[in-house]
Amino acid sequence: MVPAVSCYGGRDGDAPHLGDVIKRFWVDKRGLICANYTVFSLECSYGLLRVLFAKTSINSYILRMRSQEIVVSPKAQLRETRLAEYVSRLQSQGRYTFSREEALNALGVSQVALQNSSRRLAQKGRLVSLRAGLYLIVPHEYRAAGAPPPAWFINDLMRHLNHPYYVGLLSAAAIHGVAHQQPQEFQVVTDVPQRPIVVGRVRIRFVVKKEIETSKIQMVKTETGAMRVSTVEVTALDLVHYPKVAGHLGNVATVLIELAEQMDSERLVAAVECSKEVASTQRLGYLLEFLGYGALVQPLAQWLAGRCPRLIALRPDLPKANATQNKRWKLWVNEYIDIDL
Repeated sequence: MVPAVSCYGGRDGDAPHLGDVIKRFWVDKRGLICANYTVFSLECSYGLLRVLFAKTSINSYILRMRSQEIVVSPKAQLRETRLAEYVSRLQSQGRYTFSREEALNALGVSQVALQNSSRRLAQKGRLVSLRAGLYLIVPHEYRAAGAPPPAWFINDLMRHLNHPYYVGLLSAAAIHGVAHQQPQEFQVVTDVPQRPIVVGRVRIRFVVKKEIETSKIQMVKTETGAMRVSTVEVTALDLVHYPKVAGHLGNVATVLIELAEQMDSERLVAAVECSKEVASTQRLGYLLEFLGYGALVQPLAQWLAGRCPRLIALRPDLPKANATQNKRWKLWVNEYIDIDL
């Protein structure tokens, strides 16, 4: 255990001085305090006290002070209060995100001051840093979850990142009324790889798609505005194209049963024309026909016949041994589809 180090200044509200702490320490590589290394620098930045240690033969080490013993200057407290008031004002206007530039202009503080104030509000559960330069406001009713629903801020997030997107796959299926299975993550399709976002119980997963600009989408209203969501037909095609993201083919087929009731054959052909995914079209056509929607996929089969598709496997990651051939969709059916109803 690292013993606590008191850090009280000479006067009330003053930042502590080097002479007020302790003159000499010994710090081993596990961060345990023993004795003998020289304290060479004391840095106080808006209440973040760091005691640095050094010796020629080793790297510097940092002693992390207990949070209850950190002295926050009155100026830092005032800046935090002003940021909290700014956050509350935005929330009252129905806004739940703001950029670093917006806050700097509104508050007239330095970037370092904003960073420190936002860090303290984040520790209180009031703010979340989604990406560099973008903050998310957490209402009181969502403090336990760690963040409001992704639908509240996904449009602002992707506009900040300056990348096209749409809510897709299982998340889009749920928006379209598929009640079979609620996704454990919010799935977003975009044009470049993005790191997942995990905030409390909220998780956003990004899936890359090259033809995103031509994909058919629709705008869906949210609590804070609107967001882009794939159409029913594009959602079905994406589920077949990314079966691992959707769980497995059996789960995809189960979701397709509910989506098919809302599909239109002409819109389905238009969706596959935009995607240019011939292999996924073959698999989607087979699954829909297998589920009993032969009339729905009749125009799709005619469209596919004009593309002269090659013979492929329903599951490309499985062997074709003992697989049966479906001539209409040019498929080796190498997996039994187990539907979970």
